[in-house]
Amino acid sequence: MTGRHKMTPREKSEFIWGWLFILPTMIGLIILNIIPIFQTIHQSFFKTGDFGKGNIYVGFANYQKVFSDSEVWQALWNTIKYAIVEVPISVFISLVLAVFLNGKIKGRSTFRTIFFLPMVAAPAAIAMVWRWLYNSEFGLLNNILHVKINWISNPSITIYSIAIIGIWSIIGYNMVLFLAGLQEVPKDYYEAASIDGATGVQQFFNITVPLISPTIFFVLVTRIIAAMQVFDVIYMVIDNNNPALNKTQSLVCLFYKYSFSQSNKGYGSTVIVVLLVVILIITILQMIGQKKWVHYN
Repeated sequence: MTGRHKMTPREKSEFIWGWLFILPTMIGLIILNIIPIFQTIHQSFFKTGDFGKGNIYVGFANYQKVFSDSEVWQALWNTIKYAIVEVPISVFISLVLAVFLNGKIKGRSTFRTIFFLPMVAAPAAIAMVWRWLYNSEFGLLNNILHVKINWISNPSITIYSIAIIGIWSIIGYNMVLFLAGLQEVPKDYYEAASIDGATGVQQFFNITVPLISPTIFFVLVTRIIAAMQVFDVIYMVIDNNNPALNKTQSLVCLFYKYSFSQSNKGYGSTVIVVLLVVILIITILQMIGQKKWVHYN
């Protein structure tokens, strides 16, 4: 029977420094993410008392109300529509751009910077610019297209107009992730495919996509989670008097409305718990489905 392995001074030093480096992140996650999750779940079983004090325990009453609340179901459908439009389009465009900018083209560093710029712009500035672009009276889009479309006040198309802003905003970030994945793909594969007469499109679908499928999967998972939590762009572009508000507000917008505008934190917490469950289900389905198309080398 061998005794316990005694740590050498170097191993002990690496162990201590390793924990010291990750400790700030762990503390931040616990305080800013983990604890609020449990507090939100706990709050969902209460009704906010008068003047925001003296919460009253109501059990599952908030959940019963949510399942019969048409506004919540409409907000969930709005959120899903936004994600369905924003995620696949942004991922595809980002991947194509990354492939082009990974090649030997003139000024590729400049193009990479230009595409990444929306990520560093303030959401308020982005909303202001796009509100001007979408303006039905003097907006740039209507003037260029010589049409008069109510991009952000027509209930039928507003959610898609918002999704376009989301696509434009996230392309640069996704592109950087795909560029990192493309660095791991050996150039020999492309050279061999070219010798065999494979076209660029064939190389893209038969070499690039399979080899960076883990990166694609990571981007898909994180983008769907982020898209299901969309709030800032909707909140800043769509005001409370907008006729398209009901067909555009997301679940997080509804959470903000109940929790902060109406001081009904119990019901607002219930709405966000429902969103958490929906995201968990979607993520689990993705984890199960990835076994069929993600190739880990």
